[in-house]
Amino acid sequence: MAYVPGVALLAALAVGCSAGSDGSATDADSKPGGPTVTTAPPGKYRTLPAPCRAVPSSTLKDLLPGVAELPRQQQEKALRGSPTITYDTDRKVGCSWKADAPDSSRNLSIDFERVVSYDPLVSDDDRARSLYVKKENAAELPGSSTTGTAPEKGAPTGTGGGEKGQEKETGKAGDGTGSADPSPSASAGTSSGTPGTPGGGDEDLRPRVVDGLGDAAFLDDLLTRAGSTAQHRTVSVVFRTSNVIVTVRYGEQPALVTKVPDSKELQDKAQALARKLAEVISE
Repeated sequence: MAYVPGVALLAALAVGCSAGSDGSATDADSKPGGPTVTTAPPGKYRTLPAPCRAVPSSTLKDLLPGVAELPRQQQEKALRGSPTITYDTDRKVGCSWKADAPDSSRNLSIDFERVVSYDPLVSDDDRARSLYVKKENAAELPGSSTTGTAPEKGAPTGTGGGEKGQEKETGKAGDGTGSADPSPSASAGTSSGTPGTPGGGDEDLRPRVVDGLGDAAFLDDLLTRAGSTAQHRTVSVVFRTSNVIVTVRYGEQPALVTKVPDSKELQDKAQALARKLAEVISE
């Protein structure tokens, strides 16, 4: 009679050992050391400014001289601007303005793009940097490389005289034989509104990288003429701050066919506005 409980005891011990070995196997599977996936950090900015309210009225009146000549009701309408139609206002917004004066017409547009990376291994900042590089490479700045790496803050401005840079200077800036139907005033230097070149004492106004604006920035300057119409100059300033890319376009078309829009004035005002917008985003 004493033997039977002993058998039962051995059986119970065997069951206990079996259960313990299963538990230890589970613990081994849950031990650390396996591969882990680290999600890239989100971008600094989660929202965008209201674009049509991002530029103060006083600044708009300076950029659009014709507004001051309008009756009050029309002036208020012109200063309100026209919102850009977008399908995702959390990601991209913009606004544009236009005003006609007796001697010229001017137009202004601003665009904000908040970049979001849907790849958990790529941060919003890295994705924004990649998109910015594509924009800078597409601008074909004189002396800059199109290998996919854009200089960040403090990088050389790239005013070299390479073949691609010369194409940009003559073909896009309305200087020399590369422009369509050049007028005598279009090749007279910076005093007539065309970008200058290094070494001649004139300020270099060619398309270039801009220092001290956001994390990276560049300026483009395009002078065009369609047939016998007046020449139209558009200055674009594009900059990136964290995961937001901002584009400012400021243009002028004189009433007279023989007049060339002043490059320095447009560039200075476009850059000043871009710097104000960088402050608006950071607020």
